Amino acid sequence: QVQLVESGGGSVQVGGSLRLSCAASTYAPFCMAWVRQAPGKEREGIAAITASGTAAYDASVKGRFTISRDSAKNTLDLQMNSLKPDDTAMYYCAAGPLSGVSCMGLPTDQMQYWGRGTQVTVSS
Repeated sequence: QVQLVESGGGSVQVGGSLRLSCAASTYAPFCMAWVRQAPGKEREGIAAITASGTAAYDASVKGRFTISRDSAKNTLDLQMNSLKPDDTAMYYCAAGPLSGVSCMGLPTDQMQYWGRGTQVTVSS
């Protein structure tokens, strides 16, 4: 069992930056990902990273967001720059024992462990 706790959300103006963090209760060499869900929309995987550090991004965030993990500290981060109003959503940390190929597909439903989420609001 892996427990995930997100932190770092908040309110920011357009063009600003935020850094989200996710603390895992134990080391798990799993695929880890950030998934977001905006009001009235389906959840979407936006960034994922394998245990070896290979990352993938959705086109909507590529070049603006950077996912990283520290296996020694059991943490997952998401650096978000050049934020836009469309980035407003609840952001969830997720983990699961997926293959590298599956991880690079920005999984959502396949993920086994989920945090409770942290809200990000971008205002113009």
